[in-house]
Amino acid sequence: MDAREIFCRFYNICTLYVSLTHSLCFVAINKAATMSPSSSLTAASSSSSLWILKPSPAFKSSRFQSIPPSLPPSSPPCFRLLRRAASLPHASATDFDFALHDALESSGIDTSHAREARKGFISQINELSNVERETSISINRRVDLGRTALYIAAEDDSLISHSSVPLPVDAFLERLDDLSLGYCSHYNSLSRSSRENFLESIEKYLYVKKGFRRSSAKNLAEPRALYLHSVLTHRSGSALMLSLIHSEILKMFRLWGLLDFDVEIFFPHDHYGLPRAYDKQKSKESDQPHIMTVQMLLEKVLRNLKAAFWPFQHDHVDSLFLRAAHAANCVDGPNGSQESAYQLASAKAAQHRLERGVWTSVRFGDMRRALSACERLILLKPDPKEIRDYSILLYHCGLYQQSLKYLRVLPPHKVGQQIQLAF
Repeated sequence: MDAREIFCRFYNICTLYVSLTHSLCFVAINKAATMSPSSSLTAASSSSSLWILKPSPAFKSSRFQSIPPSLPPSSPPCFRLLRRAASLPHASATDFDFALHDALESSGIDTSHAREARKGFISQINELSNVERETSISINRRVDLGRTALYIAAEDDSLISHSSVPLPVDAFLERLDDLSLGYCSHYNSLSRSSRENFLESIEKYLYVKKGFRRSSAKNLAEPRALYLHSVLTHRSGSALMLSLIHSEILKMFRLWGLLDFDVEIFFPHDHYGLPRAYDKQKSKESDQPHIMTVQMLLEKVLRNLKAAFWPFQHDHVDSLFLRAAHAANCVDGPNGSQESAYQLASAKAAQHRLERGVWTSVRFGDMRRALSACERLILLKPDPKEIRDYSILLYHCGLYQQSLKYLRVLPPHKVGQQIQLAF
């Protein structure tokens, strides 16, 4: 009965926004109803499979400490801020009762390192007040965005990596600090001749001397553009990651006393532009849509990851939820029989890959990282459409009781009001 109710709820959500008149596929319902609710994440759905790898070791949090750097005599006085390791505060997400880590543990996979990275992420977002969420990333002081982004990378790395060596969060934070410190050796009086020259010199340092460039975040073949540690290593990343790096450099300069005026970062909405800093006093009304707030940046980072690793990449429907609903046969497309045959063949191929020990597939996404992105989005801001998307992924994993639990969070009278924007 749980599986039947899940299908009914998914179907009701779909029919609110799309003119769908077809009934549910009762063959799929009956098949799901006969499966054990305790099925783990190793169970594959009718159109997707799950890939499970051993995570890597845990990570430690850290805090700022100021020490004087070694600078040339001609350089202005400057202080370097390093993040020193410290124990993480206890952060509980039991109210949400997420399924990913527990399901992997039940399959014999150690998730202690992934859990530590998740705790680090929670410890950072717990610092966000309503005001801070709407604060520009260029003036944010409460949350260490660099550390938060690296905790996201650390958790995902622990979910997919066979390595026993942890992703070195503190080392990558020092690398981020080194970018700011490196500018000090190029600091001269000409750079300070005007505010415009100062900001232009930072851009030349970042994009010319250091060679950072933009890579399309929509390119699923290059997910490394979506993780901060990879961008710092390869110097190629999404506009979001470049904006984050730029904002962290400006934050360091402000702490060092090199920046004594208000600056905003212009976030490009095209596919080619680079994030650039400008004097806030000279901002125009047209610049407002290009200002990135803390909440917006974190949401976009996680949604990009969610879209990149969504397990149903073969469907061309824009909505991720509808792709999963099509795969579950909650709705019928115009070529239902043809698509079902294709999906069945895909499922068999995916199962064959699993049996041969091939764990990843670019075409079919990554269920683990899609689930982790959904869980962090819900932690960041409980949103009906994120809960809905998380629920249907749990359904595909065979976790029917958990899926139904999250579906029941969406009252029918609120679905139309709160999830409408997802389509």
